Amino acid sequence: MIKFSALTSAETIRTPFYYYDVELLKKTLSLVKSLSKQYDIDCHYAVKANAEPQILSYISSLGFGADCVSGNEVSASVNYGFSPETVMFAGVGKTDEEIRTALSLGIGCFNVESVPELEAIDAIATEMNRIAPVAFRINPDVDAHTHKKVTTGLNENKFGISDYEFESAIAALKKCKSVEFKGLQCHVGSQILDVEEVYELECQKMKEFAEWFEQKGIEVENIDLGGGLGIDYEDPDANPIADFEQWFKTIRKVFGTESKYRLHVEPGRSLVASCGSLISRVVYVKQGRQKAFAIIDAGMNDLIRPALYGSYHKIENMSAYWQRKDSNMKKYDVVGPICESSDVWGEGRALPDTVRGDLIALRCAGAYGQVMSSRYNLRDLAPAVYSEEL
Repeated sequence: MIKFSALTSAETIRTPFYYYDVELLKKTLSLVKSLSKQYDIDCHYAVKANAEPQILSYISSLGFGADCVSGNEVSASVNYGFSPETVMFAGVGKTDEEIRTALSLGIGCFNVESVPELEAIDAIATEMNRIAPVAFRINPDVDAHTHKKVTTGLNENKFGISDYEFESAIAALKKCKSVEFKGLQCHVGSQILDVEEVYELECQKMKEFAEWFEQKGIEVENIDLGGGLGIDYEDPDANPIADFEQWFKTIRKVFGTESKYRLHVEPGRSLVASCGSLISRVVYVKQGRQKAFAIIDAGMNDLIRPALYGSYHKIENMSAYWQRKDSNMKKYDVVGPICESSDVWGEGRALPDTVRGDLIALRCAGAYGQVMSSRYNLRDLAPAVYSEEL
């Protein structure tokens, strides 16, 4: 449950809004920074998870790098303090304009996802009289044991270069005039909870791929293992911080402490999801023939994950706990105001007696929430509110 002291001004703020627990964000980042140093693994924040300016500025101030998937993310990362040489640029559809932007800013690496992309980067770099640092994004065919919509490392996915393409990728690389090969990258999926099993397999495969490329005369300096570490959506108070220790330990277990490769990871969700909540208000409670509906003023335009993926977010009636100390529980279908049947936050959720005006928290909304919001139905965008100065 979100602490009452953290939202004493909630009654005066127009809902819906995103609330960020700065204390939890700082604790999470401090831990990851410490583990990064302990295990000697570079961390690049996945900007797509949350691009709030204050969050970007704070994460960059701690010395993290950035993982980007668009030209605008690259520009924002540099604008908000990330050192260009620590910025990685992935994505299967980089446009010529985005490539030029990244080259002009002097980013650290393009994670190349196809031979045609490699050829385009080389041509543009030649035209601009630049040398483009590149890594091959490998599709390792590893099952991330997660939702099919956020699995990215299987042969059936659109991402990366599969092993049957390696020879052609090397041939294309040798023809390039204006690229510098930096290493290999992969990312197998998101919300991974089988940490040891999935990441150990990923690491083993990437180590084997690196050795294969080196046998072909291609030196590999860096291995970037992507991100995807999962969080506890069901009980965020019991487990507010993801299992970073197990993640880093698993990586070092495979590569050893004396590995010649510079290792990198790209956490996103696991850094920011738990600290964010979408705060909404009950507009109406409607009694149907067989069920009760709690209709809140936050909709799928504010947080699309449940409608898009069927994702789970814990729902809390803060007013019932804070003001009435209610203990009588009742089941509600918690729904939003959007003119779509998929605008549902949760069916049959057990909540204290809920009435019009109650404040509702949708927990763990700090990643892929605000950044994916839209103005569908011409609704206003939910603003960000912080528990304290960042």
